[in-house]
Amino acid sequence: MKIEKNSVVELDYQLMDVEGNVWESSKEGGPWVYLHGHGEVMPGLESQLTGKAIGQKIRVELGPEEAYGPYEDDLKTEVPREAFADVDNLAEGMRLAAESSDGVHAVMVREIRDDIVIIDANHPLAGKAVKVEVKVLSVRAGTDEEIAHGHVHQHGTCES
Repeated sequence: MKIEKNSVVELDYQLMDVEGNVWESSKEGGPWVYLHGHGEVMPGLESQLTGKAIGQKIRVELGPEEAYGPYEDDLKTEVPREAFADVDNLAEGMRLAAESSDGVHAVMVREIRDDIVIIDANHPLAGKAVKVEVKVLSVRAGTDEEIAHGHVHQHGTCES
């Protein structure tokens, strides 16, 4: 079976910056499993995977627009320091989960001042080119429920 819209795809992967520093890989987190054609992977990678089959490998360099998008200054926010009272050892560079009116988002602590903490909701690779290496491990048709929900159901259940 070849990868097409609504296929469930399992990838062995490695995500790197253009200098070759590895940011993520399946060695640490296991294979990447997603529903093809539903915006769950970088647009430039998804287009390159269309039509590929089990065992095929891809190496691609993607510009910011094809990867994590441009860096958006308005995603940096000043938050009162007291909002982090429950966070042990708050430090610059720390990744946290922040809850907002539209859900939970990963943020990075960019700067800590006496009474203000600057957090950044941009992906760490936003505005940057990346390199991605993948090998297609499996491809199957998505179930009607997965397609209706727009994501893969791990172990046969919907977790979101």
